[in-house]
Amino acid sequence: MKNIFNQNDANHFIQRINTLTEDSFPKWGLMSVDKMLAHCNVTFELIYETEKHPKPTFITKWILKRFVKPKVTNELSYKQNLPTAAMFVITDNKSFEDERKRIIGFIQKTQQLGADAFEGKESFSFGKLTAQEWNNMLAKHLDHHLNQFGV
Repeated sequence: MKNIFNQNDANHFIQRINTLTEDSFPKWGLMSVDKMLAHCNVTFELIYETEKHPKPTFITKWILKRFVKPKVTNELSYKQNLPTAAMFVITDNKSFEDERKRIIGFIQKTQQLGADAFEGKESFSFGKLTAQEWNNMLAKHLDHHLNQFGV
């Protein structure tokens, strides 16, 4: 698995993103490329722009922590066509270029902050995570959707 905190690996993700075009078509699933980028941006919004999303209730957070966190933060790749949490569902059209720039900026910011900034950092939905769990969650999600679009 790539390490989003490593500059070479972060650049690898950015290079893959830069090969996408507005006409890129998914190998599976229903998302258009602009919606896929916006969908991936939600993960980073939950780190850097938390005011955009309602905080989960205590019960919801407990359920997420108990049942979803182990699947999201492990090193196993996601399977195709898994269900998506409501906050990650993008229904309106987005600007491909704006979403592309946003995801690249988020990747660069995360890499520059480094693993130390994420060690023990509180997750919006899962409580405190290790830097490795943060990496697994972020890198695995990006890789899954870039593979979805064949890059």
